[in-house]
Amino acid sequence: MPIFTIETTYRLPVYRQRSYEAASLAEACRLAIEDDDWDNEKRDYETAGETYVTGAWEGRDTAYSGPSVPVPSHYRETLQRKADHFEVLLGLVKVLSGNDEALDRAYWRERALPAIAKAEAILAGARDPD
Repeated sequence: MPIFTIETTYRLPVYRQRSYEAASLAEACRLAIEDDDWDNEKRDYETAGETYVTGAWEGRDTAYSGPSVPVPSHYRETLQRKADHFEVLLGLVKVLSGNDEALDRAYWRERALPAIAKAEAILAGARDPD
């Protein structure tokens, strides 16, 4: 039976709470974002993100020592799945919003339906459709 080395990751929120004197909320937010002093950071283990696959290799203990193998997108981070699929959906919307007379509806419907199914799977936290 084949052996694979799989790297998984989860995001751990790190936060700080600090007061800023500012003329407005927007300015206080800007000051907080620009503040690079994280000496008093806290880790929020209770709200860690989902576990997702960040890499896969054939063989035992082979991480980064050879070529990686493609990971099915439904094992990747949900936020990254959404970002990657956004480009596909945007392309379809652009085509479908163009010149109606030149549009081959059957051709584009064939491409739109799988994209819609994948988007719905991502939103449901489910595997990609086959």
